[in-house]
Amino acid sequence: WDNADFSRGVGTTFYQEFPTLNTAKPPFVRDVEAKVRRYLRSSYSAAWTLKITWEKAPAYAARTDTRRTITYQAVLTTDGFRSYVLMLYQEGGMQWDYTRLAATNVLIGYT
Repeated sequence: WDNADFSRGVGTTFYQEFPTLNTAKPPFVRDVEAKVRRYLRSSYSAAWTLKITWEKAPAYAARTDTRRTITYQAVLTTDGFRSYVLMLYQEGGMQWDYTRLAATNVLIGYT
């Protein structure tokens, strides 16, 4: 990710924690477990999950363009032994104009 810039009052960031050890699991956590199982073809039962959302985030520097925004999430989850991160982007992928970003080596995801 490049730097999101909230200095112009456009967009927001929020998070939600799901401690699920010995409690009923909400649909979101069950969906995360299903994704981990499907992608890794292994059993997985989350004990804790954190969802972080960047909503309508403009790219740095927002002073040049606040119209192109992106909503994306990072979901961290662990069973207490193994931990995973899911990186989720809105339909259509990254909407920032990569030719105008501060970083020149743009990559969606991680390496």
